Amino acid sequence: MINIEIVFALPTKATTLNIEVFQGTTAEQAVIQSGIIKKCSEIDATALTLGVWNRTVKLNHELKDGDRVEIYRPLIADPKDARRKRAEKAKEEGRANKVTGGRPLER
Repeated sequence: MINIEIVFALPTKATTLNIEVFQGTTAEQAVIQSGIIKKCSEIDATALTLGVWNRTVKLNHELKDGDRVEIYRPLIADPKDARRKRAEKAKEEGRANKVTGGRPLER
């Protein structure tokens, strides 16, 4: 048997469960066995994205003793799209060079 931690965090609270599972248990199996899906209605069991110690893993990732399995929420916005919008705004406001995107030349 190995000890692992299952974590799901929202902006205002986090749910953490310490459980004991058999050697060879996968990340997905551990999440299901922990019962956290029933405790946290925000978790979409059909579209799980999991990580172990801040690294995304496949659902069939085999866990080791002491692992921390994290259940990730879907992104609200695409990071590339958000960056692109900030850059466009900076160009419009004159805080960035319209051609290069870098800082405008000061003369």
